[in-house]
Amino acid sequence: MASKGAGMAFSRKSYGLTSDAEKSRVTGIVHEKLLDDYLHRIFSSTDRAPTAATSRKLLNFQNLPEHLDQLLHVDEEAEEEEESQGQVEGRLGPSTVVLDHTGGFEGLLLVDDDLLGVIGHSNFGTIRSTTCVYKGKWVYEVLISSQGLMQIGWCTINCRFNQEEGVGDTHNSYAYDGNRVRKWNVTTTNYGKAWAAGDIVSCLIDLDEGTLSFCLTPSDPPFCSRNGVSLGTAFENLSRGLGMAYFPAISLSFKESVAFNFGSRPLRYPVVGYRPLQDPPSADLVRAQELLGCFQAVLSVELDPVQGRLVEKESSEWQLQGQPTVLLTLAHIFHRFAPLLRKVYLVEAVLMSFLLGVVEADTPAQAQSVVHQVLDLLWLFMEDYEVQDCLKQLMMSLLRLYRFSPIVPDLALQIRYLRLTIAILSHEKSRKFLLSHVLYPLLATSFDVLRSVVFFYIKSPLRVEEAGLQELIPTTWWPRRSSREGKESKEVKDETSEERLRRRAYERGCQRLKKRIEVVEELQVQILKLLLNNQDDNGGEASRYIFLTKFRKFLQENASSRGNMPMLCPPEYMVCFLHRLISALRYYWDEYKASNPRATFSEEAYIPPQVFYNGKVDYFDLQRLGGLLSHLRKTLKDDLASKANILIDPLELQAATMDDLDEDEEPAPAAAQRPMQALAMGGALPLPRPSWLSSPTLGRANRFLSTAAVSLMTPRRPLSTSEKVKVRTLSAEQRTREDIEGSQWNEGLLVGRPPEEPEQPLTENSLLEVLDGAIMMYNLSVHQQLGKMVGVSDDVNEYAMALRDTEDKLRRCPKRRKDILAELTKSQKVFSEKLDHLSRRLAWVHATVYSQEKMQDIYWLLRVCLRTIEHGDRTGPLFAFMPEFYLSVAINSYSALKNYFGPVHSMEELPGYEETLTRLAAILAKHFADTRIVGTDIRDSLMQALASYVCYPNSLRAVERIPEEQRIAMVRSLLAPYEQRPWAQTNWILVRLWRGCGFGYRYTRLPHLLKTKPEDANLPSLQKPCPSTLLQQHMADLLREGPDVAPSFLNSVLNQLNWAFSEFIGMIQEIQQAAERLERNFVDSRQLKVCATCFDLSVSLLRVLEMTITLVPEIFLDWAQPTSEMLLRRLAQLLNQVLNRVTAERNLFDRVVTLRLPGLESVDHYPILVAVTGILVRLLVHGPASGTERATSVLLADPCFQLRSICYLLGQPEPPTPGTALPAPDQKRFSLQSYTDYISVEELAQVEQMLAHLTSASAQAAAASLPTSEEDLCPICYAHPISAVFQPCGHKSCKACINQHLMNNKDCFFCKATIVSVEDWDKAASASATSSAA
Repeated sequence: MASKGAGMAFSRKSYGLTSDAEKSRVTGIVHEKLLDDYLHRIFSSTDRAPTAATSRKLLNFQNLPEHLDQLLHVDEEAEEEEESQGQVEGRLGPSTVVLDHTGGFEGLLLVDDDLLGVIGHSNFGTIRSTTCVYKGKWVYEVLISSQGLMQIGWCTINCRFNQEEGVGDTHNSYAYDGNRVRKWNVTTTNYGKAWAAGDIVSCLIDLDEGTLSFCLTPSDPPFCSRNGVSLGTAFENLSRGLGMAYFPAISLSFKESVAFNFGSRPLRYPVVGYRPLQDPPSADLVRAQELLGCFQAVLSVELDPVQGRLVEKESSEWQLQGQPTVLLTLAHIFHRFAPLLRKVYLVEAVLMSFLLGVVEADTPAQAQSVVHQVLDLLWLFMEDYEVQDCLKQLMMSLLRLYRFSPIVPDLALQIRYLRLTIAILSHEKSRKFLLSHVLYPLLATSFDVLRSVVFFYIKSPLRVEEAGLQELIPTTWWPRRSSREGKESKEVKDETSEERLRRRAYERGCQRLKKRIEVVEELQVQILKLLLNNQDDNGGEASRYIFLTKFRKFLQENASSRGNMPMLCPPEYMVCFLHRLISALRYYWDEYKASNPRATFSEEAYIPPQVFYNGKVDYFDLQRLGGLLSHLRKTLKDDLASKANILIDPLELQAATMDDLDEDEEPAPAAAQRPMQALAMGGALPLPRPSWLSSPTLGRANRFLSTAAVSLMTPRRPLSTSEKVKVRTLSAEQRTREDIEGSQWNEGLLVGRPPEEPEQPLTENSLLEVLDGAIMMYNLSVHQQLGKMVGVSDDVNEYAMALRDTEDKLRRCPKRRKDILAELTKSQKVFSEKLDHLSRRLAWVHATVYSQEKMQDIYWLLRVCLRTIEHGDRTGPLFAFMPEFYLSVAINSYSALKNYFGPVHSMEELPGYEETLTRLAAILAKHFADTRIVGTDIRDSLMQALASYVCYPNSLRAVERIPEEQRIAMVRSLLAPYEQRPWAQTNWILVRLWRGCGFGYRYTRLPHLLKTKPEDANLPSLQKPCPSTLLQQHMADLLREGPDVAPSFLNSVLNQLNWAFSEFIGMIQEIQQAAERLERNFVDSRQLKVCATCFDLSVSLLRVLEMTITLVPEIFLDWAQPTSEMLLRRLAQLLNQVLNRVTAERNLFDRVVTLRLPGLESVDHYPILVAVTGILVRLLVHGPASGTERATSVLLADPCFQLRSICYLLGQPEPPTPGTALPAPDQKRFSLQSYTDYISVEELAQVEQMLAHLTSASAQAAAASLPTSEEDLCPICYAHPISAVFQPCGHKSCKACINQHLMNNKDCFFCKATIVSVEDWDKAASASATSSAA
């Protein structure tokens, strides 16, 4: 039937009674006897026997009120008891029990509006209730919202707490701690079970037995029960007597949250004989139950005035047909029922129970019909404010029931609550009210309920036995660790027949679990489909547009609160919400495509680029690729006008700037309209109310920001290409359907379409905004949570490895060592039980988080982001308006697909896998050095993503598949000078392209680390070498391309190598000094990490030099090029410095390596010496004869050269005599000959050849060298004779020093005058010229 105001009017007038059958057929008025039968049928008491028709009083509408008064009469004793609730013996304090926010607290706490929910906001805050007990049996419940450190129990008023000591830490205070599974009273002992978020703890106390207890057993002593299961006696023999009264109390650490139920709502787990601290409204409860019975009777009886009889009907078939008799009857019922339905307790105890019974008894269609009838009647016969209060309490109760319901094997409780939610939200008027006034805060976080996001969450059971997973998955199995490429990382044996049977049985159990979870997920998707309905715009705005406004606020709160964990919607809720939203979104997207052939399927979805710059969608203060929005609007206003026909009003630009300046100010009216803030306890000033504490609104959330949405001033005719659209800003709440979807001459969200975009619509504009919000959700916290949940799989792998090790030890252990066998058997049992538990938990995680369907959702988001970036890139400078999170989601979603969903599901199985890899590779290759992207963080993310991308064979091949011009442009960007930009990741990319080709550079892990367990074997740095000869060739071509490319690149590499190795040596000196001190001291772990990083950077820079020399040796050896000699001399200088530092006998490097400090694991002789050796071999063995001669002369001419350092490579203390064979290396010394698994025989032969060549050349150079006067040496390096003079100042040095200096500076070393030119200088020629002039 239609709701009030939608077609049915009800006139409250007295209807005359008649026995005229014909008239009753027309008007619905019934004769006297039928009316009497009907009213007696409706208003008969549920606890009285029906009276005979001859002895009962005749009922009509005149005496019905009197009859109702008698029916609803409650005996005087009950009413007096209810009126004097505050005077119950054994209890002191107000009858309405809440948390004492005025004085009964310690620390900083945030308390909800109803004074029943609390969040810790300091180290260990404590709060107690306003009511205490001193006699009798009492109970209260605590709804656990987070499973962290809390102590819940009882305390006296004399207990004194602080930030370190809470409930249970003082005398006369007693607590249960489910986080550490202990009980507390000054001392602590093991007790109970671990609790989890969503649990309910019932705290009971019996003060009549002569002993006082915090928790007692059900039969005799007091106990504490969890989810209705007794945990046993906790404490006995406690103080009581004069002045001893106990308050409910809690202490909780930062971010932990709970909600109390002292009796304001029906207890979830009442215990016989125990009374809640707050008495229920007993008299009103009796009345409400009687009225509900009358109401149910109306729904089960139908009047037949023609036949003059009552007809029994099913509730689902009953309909209100406008009969005055029925209308008046319902009016009498709701006149008394409506005030009762505004009370929380009665809504939950009476109305909720009735509706849940309807859902359980009928089919979904029948239940929905009955619920709709009930809601129609509520809206018809109750005042709007009464219905709204009732619906709000109903939805809040439903949320609590869903969130705190225990997990049973068939998930029946969750299914029941979701079915009722669907039935309520299917009612249009109720849905719109809830969405507008209730469901928005339900999209935020709160104390006892996390609101509507809770409906989309399926909590993971920490205790599999209570979730029934043992029966559902009787056989356990665990998968092997997988690599990042979706393959098993190790060579494993084929499965035995027993293992295969176990795996298949486990998989069948997982499928059973998944099917049950899918039922819940489908119901959750149905809820979102209702909220996204845009066809229910009769008499107001459609649900979808209400949802969009609230959804945007939800995103705003979570985006602005990012990094402050208490103010965020929990990531585990966000993950489930995202997947349900994607399912509902794709359903409506494809439904629109079915009716609009020109639209696109959801598989081809993307966000058009104009959404990012036309201001229609609010991105709050999120960073854009080009910087701040206000800056972009100023600098790119001409591009907006020329490419998108958009004009930005100068006043709008000024307003945007001023809004940033005064963002901390708030107008007085806005502050006055704000709801009461939560109490901030323990501080001098009240704290601003966090987003999840407010109900409909919050603080400044409704303020317009500089990125507020803009609304097109809609023209009434089509725009010509030369006309510009002027825009003005609107807040999200002010937008209408037309502002979003557009109209005949208004494109709505898509105003300002660039010429590169197609004219045909993708889908409804509102769905584009939902998709944009889904991508933002992934960026806010979903990716973080996906990575966190992998921890369960990691735990399985660790315990499986421990179990295998234990079984191996059992097989090797001698039979006579029974003590060891017993310990090993015990360990084996512990590991097996833990693995059984974890494998069942893993099945739950895979079904709810990492299933094939969830993987496809993330893959769809990845492809949406890729298409969005590609379309945005085509707009040229306007690409800078795109929010950074689109690139972040593209990077992170690929990482999640590659790393988190294996080994059960592999990314390779997804459709279009290789094409997607190639498209992502093209985006990374193009945009990691894109000048339109200015944000440091996003540029670093792009660089790191590309560095990781080239570490894996599949993704590296994708890079090789992108167009050649893009590959060349990428390599050109990598070869740009390292100064003034992040260079470490760039260098790592180049190293990864070379790894597998260098000297002794085919290892995955360093030799000395093989016996240690890596923290994560799937790290990019631990992947097998997969060099790219194609990209190496591009690099070689570019280095040969121009005269300045190679010198500038190599000069920056040499500069960074000099810096990195110098920093490394300086740090190990400090570490060595700290280690040698006699007093106990510790080396800062951060210093160790920086030291190891500098070492790794030095090695990687050496490898880049090795690659460059191998690919383009002429850069160093062809002295016809002006910079070759200078580069070769600098290289020789650095190589000699490295060799001398690393190979000196009993030197600093040796001592630090011997210490094997945590954090310096990678520091060893092998990686750096083989890198240096590779460079020397390329210069002295592989090069042409002329090049070898030049390299040899430069190397020997360097004053730091020591032949002993070359001998060190082969384990020889001194150079061998020419013509003799090399002796066997000393086993105690470093030698490349000891690494035969890493260095080939050919490579060792080349080292020996190099050593022989240098030995011979060194001897010849020593014989031919002539002594040089100190006056003739370069005053800078004192290694080479003076060979150059600076003009115009006339100062002198060697060519190597001045050429190196001029690479970075044009000023003279000595006088700082600008050097105009450098001329050759010869002492003899200069002396001759001087004498001639004289």
